[in-house]
Amino acid sequence: MTAFKFTPSLWRAASATVLAAALAGCAVGPTYRRPEMALTPAFHTAPPAASTATTSLDAWWTGFGDPELTAVVQRAGAQNLDLAEARARLLQSRAAAKAAGAALLPTLDGAGAVADGRQSLNSPLGEIGRHVPNFPRDYDDYTLSATASWEIDLFGGLRRQHEAARADARADQAQAEAVKVAVQADAADAYLQIRAYQARLAVARQQETVQRDLVALLKRLSGEGVSPERELHQAQAALEGVAASIPPLIAGEEAQLNRLDVLMGAQPGTYRAELIAEAPVPAPPALTVQSAPADLLRRRPDVIAAEQRLIAANARIGAAISDYYPKVSLSALLGVDSLDSSHVFSGDALQRQAAAGFRWRLFDFGRIDAEVAAAKGRDAEALAAYRLSVLKAAEEVENAFSDVAQDEARASALDRQIHELTAARRQAEQAYEGGVISLIEVRDADRELLNASDQLAQARAGAARAAVASFRALGGGWGAAPLTASPI
Repeated sequence: MTAFKFTPSLWRAASATVLAAALAGCAVGPTYRRPEMALTPAFHTAPPAASTATTSLDAWWTGFGDPELTAVVQRAGAQNLDLAEARARLLQSRAAAKAAGAALLPTLDGAGAVADGRQSLNSPLGEIGRHVPNFPRDYDDYTLSATASWEIDLFGGLRRQHEAARADARADQAQAEAVKVAVQADAADAYLQIRAYQARLAVARQQETVQRDLVALLKRLSGEGVSPERELHQAQAALEGVAASIPPLIAGEEAQLNRLDVLMGAQPGTYRAELIAEAPVPAPPALTVQSAPADLLRRRPDVIAAEQRLIAANARIGAAISDYYPKVSLSALLGVDSLDSSHVFSGDALQRQAAAGFRWRLFDFGRIDAEVAAAKGRDAEALAAYRLSVLKAAEEVENAFSDVAQDEARASALDRQIHELTAARRQAEQAYEGGVISLIEVRDADRELLNASDQLAQARAGAARAAVASFRALGGGWGAAPLTASPI
């Protein structure tokens, strides 16, 4: 290889190029600014203040005062496979961001080779060599070299790509946190439904016992001719109706047990023994959290992820615009090449080369225009997605607060109804003992009381589940902190 002399004038040109790159502090393309969102200073539906203690959003599940619920949520957070998948995606995006950052820096490659060859006499070189006395057809070639190259990011295209890759990595980081919040809430929801099904099954079995006793009583009275056979058939039909209501409750409990096992990263049935024993639905903690709609922009990881996607899309506009400008690069080679191994490191074997070059897409039939337009379109799409994520977050909070308030109001009304039905059932028993009414009327009072108890179990579970939905909608469960620093 012919040695290339790096002349002073070439050094000056290269130095000027590097200096220009150092002074180019700005990059082409729009600078990101967070979109304005016209949000009210408070939610329209106020969180109801429950009688139980308040709790931290970061560990809201502890506010239920149920050690089993706490264990379930923590186990799901440690073992869930959706969360493991999200964390694996984060590793990939961090690696991509690291690679994009490395593109801003020079590269240095080393190479070496040893060749044993024989020259053809029929090739162009061989045709000349055959007329040269003692032309050496057999030869060995020894090469060793180091090559450096560097694309000078004069107009910021590489920096914009690095900015976009870092924003993608932060988005995946926030998305992994969003998955964590969802998994914790889903695990708590499954647990609460299991307890609700257990409470309802207990009520249904009491109803079945009461109805079975009534059927036995009517059979005896019908046999004695005291009670018409029609009443017996009605009571028997009611018993079968109660019996028919039990299998769906069992199936529902089984489904939630299986769901919870999968959320905890285990085969269905793994943790069944821990949860199958009946336990009450835990009362939810108060929702007297100081939070405003604007707080969702920093607390909700899915909103943070949507904004980071917007930042990435904005940066890629600049990366596309940079193709309007020339790309400048420097390269250099230093090495040795010798046909004799004993002279590989001699001065005669030394070779070097330095070059500065540029490329410029001067005419491409509007391809760059199309790439810039596409980048702007993706930015507009990301902007709409970000705005929608904020509005949906606010909607989820409003709905969850409303559900909590209404379920608690329903539970309070059912509490009062059960109080009245309990008094009515006591009076009916007294009237029966006094011979004023029949035992059938006492059993009817039992049925009404048990029906109200079933509805109360549903209402209490609904309030607890709505509280979980509220904590999830507020972004609780991950220790909110603005993602201002790169995770790379």
